[in-house]
Amino acid sequence: MKYISTRGDQTERGFSDILLEGLAPDGGLYLPKTYPQVDAATLARWRGLAYADLAFEILSLYIDDIPADDLHAITRRVYTAEIFGKGLIDPQVRRDGASCPPGGLSKAWDGPAPLSAITPLTWLGEGIALQGLSNGPTLAFKDMAMQLLGALFEYELGRRGETLNILGATSGDTGSAAEYAMRGRQGVRVFMLSPQGRMSPFQQAQMFSLQDDNIHNIAVDGVFDDCQDIVKAVSNDLAFKREHRIGTVNSINWARLLAQVVYYFAGYFQATKTSADKVSFTVPSGNFGNVCAGHVARQMGLPIAKLVVATNENDVLDEFFRTGAYRPRGTADTHETSSPSMDISKASNFERFVFDLLGRDGARVTQHFGGKHFQLDASEHADIGAFGFVSGRSTHADRIATIRRCHAEHGVVIDPHTADGLKVALEKREPGVTMLVLETALPAKFAATIHEALGIEPPRPAGLEGIEQLPKRVTLMPAEVDPVKAYIHAHV
Repeated sequence: MKYISTRGDQTERGFSDILLEGLAPDGGLYLPKTYPQVDAATLARWRGLAYADLAFEILSLYIDDIPADDLHAITRRVYTAEIFGKGLIDPQVRRDGASCPPGGLSKAWDGPAPLSAITPLTWLGEGIALQGLSNGPTLAFKDMAMQLLGALFEYELGRRGETLNILGATSGDTGSAAEYAMRGRQGVRVFMLSPQGRMSPFQQAQMFSLQDDNIHNIAVDGVFDDCQDIVKAVSNDLAFKREHRIGTVNSINWARLLAQVVYYFAGYFQATKTSADKVSFTVPSGNFGNVCAGHVARQMGLPIAKLVVATNENDVLDEFFRTGAYRPRGTADTHETSSPSMDISKASNFERFVFDLLGRDGARVTQHFGGKHFQLDASEHADIGAFGFVSGRSTHADRIATIRRCHAEHGVVIDPHTADGLKVALEKREPGVTMLVLETALPAKFAATIHEALGIEPPRPAGLEGIEQLPKRVTLMPAEVDPVKAYIHAHV
């Protein structure tokens, strides 16, 4: 399996090379030359596998430069009930019940954890369910990929005898997931940029309270898009990038997106009985990485009817799917909302889908993303339907109402981003097609919004009480590239 850039560079690279590189040298994102195809017989063979074994099967289609035994050992080391049982141990945190013994998930299975242990479904009535993705160390779906990425980085760096300095940007959950996945790992340092004052207190505390020597938090005086622009600018300075061994854990890193493909298969298998059934997914989305993994799964042959993109008030993606116009907005026009991890107006992963939409024409992709915005022509906009995408939008009032409805009707507390997804899912569901809504985080991370909606404090998994009061370690910087470069240079 070889990988090429969305900007037209046809130089073929192996997985282990792009794992450590992030952006392609021409500024594009990596994608496989072709998507491996999965037929009904393969789906039948995979149905019933433990999560770690399903991950190995899917990753093996894309990774041929890591020995199979080593790759399988990595997936079995990462996808365990001990690592991904955080939110399931206390039945008051999740209400889905049967697969959650009070003693903890680690005591429930002798071998590798089944799909229902790692990404359980919570049914909200006939034909609609939440897929739980937030039971990892930081209580957010980003752990699903980041824990694997940390293990892959450590493995590959050890194999090469090299080090890596990870530069990332976060709107809330990527940062803590990356830092918890990389803390204490050999050969890895993390430099994480976040928008000052734009995350929930819980999210900030998860990151800033870490005292590990290899973790560096930088709060940028701006919005997430400013942080993301700085990461891309540093990555595009090839001399600096190579001298300082810069890599990335943002979803521009193909390995992270690939890890997310697995849970679409896991959700599908839990929601269906045969490979003749189709399922739709609704995905709360700001940076397009989560739903892009669904696009990859669908391109592989997973029977996905619709991929529903749910945005908050920062509705650049919803506008695109409705009109064909992609109009990223500046800092002043990026709204600060109660679903802050989606307060994004430049969806960095979106380029991967556009590359496929335009017939993998790198020159056209470069032209479109070289300016501030672009407009698809009528035929290109019509082609979107062939990829299964539809979209919708949610507001603060919508998410408050959805949190209340979900709690009143089902006894389930959901976070505001998942509420955005559920609101749009209820609008876009089709008769006879099961709709899975991807959960993005546990409600404990957004206590103020939950209190506004329900008048209660969301429960926290054991050990996270009072995290906001822990000592913090963070450096404040302007939204400029050079100070970030200088800080990295001084700390490597």
